[in-house]
Amino acid sequence: MHILYTYLKTHGKIHGLDMRYNDITDQGARHLAGLLQENVAVQSLDLMCNNIEAEGAEHVAKSLHLNKTLMSLRLTGNKIGDKGAMHFASMLQINTKLEELDFSDCDLGTQSLIAFSIVLNSNKHIRSINLSRPLLYSHQEEPTIHIARMLVVNQTLCELHLGKHEMTDTGVERLCEALQVNKSLRYLDLRCNKITRDGAKFLAEVLKQGSPLEILDLSANRIEDDGAMHLSEAILLPNCKLKALSIPCNNIGTLGLVAFTKAMKINKSLTHIYIWGNKLEEPVCVAFTKLMRSGRLLELHTDVSPYMVDGHVCLAEVFHGLRRHFYWTPSYGEDGEYASNSALALSDTSDDFLPHDIFGHS
Repeated sequence: MHILYTYLKTHGKIHGLDMRYNDITDQGARHLAGLLQENVAVQSLDLMCNNIEAEGAEHVAKSLHLNKTLMSLRLTGNKIGDKGAMHFASMLQINTKLEELDFSDCDLGTQSLIAFSIVLNSNKHIRSINLSRPLLYSHQEEPTIHIARMLVVNQTLCELHLGKHEMTDTGVERLCEALQVNKSLRYLDLRCNKITRDGAKFLAEVLKQGSPLEILDLSANRIEDDGAMHLSEAILLPNCKLKALSIPCNNIGTLGLVAFTKAMKINKSLTHIYIWGNKLEEPVCVAFTKLMRSGRLLELHTDVSPYMVDGHVCLAEVFHGLRRHFYWTPSYGEDGEYASNSALALSDTSDDFLPHDIFGHS
């Protein structure tokens, strides 16, 4: 780390630093903090899975109080906990340059999630934040309530990731009440929660009212046919701005999935849809095959591919999606980077200078 520190001090043209999957630890984080404190040219920093804990997080956070260059910071997989995260929440009251933060899988707790929500009431610079996979021991959904209150006030946040929050329909209802007045959020990630048809209905009502939401990730919930029908009814309307919908593993059957194909024929704004892990019976296979062969749905924009067996149309899984998980790899074939991370192309929250894999995994 000392060698890297010395090198970067004398080479001011390096704008992105990718240090994923090393063993920087708290000691190395102290050296990095010294580098950031001196305002070097680094604009994006990826420290995913580096065994950085609360002490290292404190050093990095304090170094960003006066830093004027760093715009993207990723700490995924470093177990900084509430103690470390609170230092970043305090930092956000001062720093005016950071735009993208990723704290997924950092063992955040209720205290730090609420702290981030409160500080984002006044921070007008953060455009994307990932708070997925916290450690929550209460079923009262306090973090969701505070995040909803923040969305009423904050009109600059464009991208919000709340995967694995144990969120129920009640939490979604609170979020949707806030989204009725929010005019900035374009990407909402609610994957791997406990959302059912009622939650899907609340989200559909938001979409019907012309919400700016363009990307909605509901993967690994349980909206079923009823929830799918609510969403497809919203997509039918011309003021629905949704461009991408991810609904794998939601126990959706023929009724709901075919409804999506009918809605897509009418409203042309939805270009990406992901459905693998639902009940792909033959009417569904036929409907999606027709949609793809007509050119309305490109094969790169979905996670299924049609094939024939004994005169019957079937759908096979292809490894496409909005955002690949950080340890994901295709089971066969080459890694289709764009098709596996389509949200990067659809989202406007990443500027050209940022490396395209900084927030490509979650």
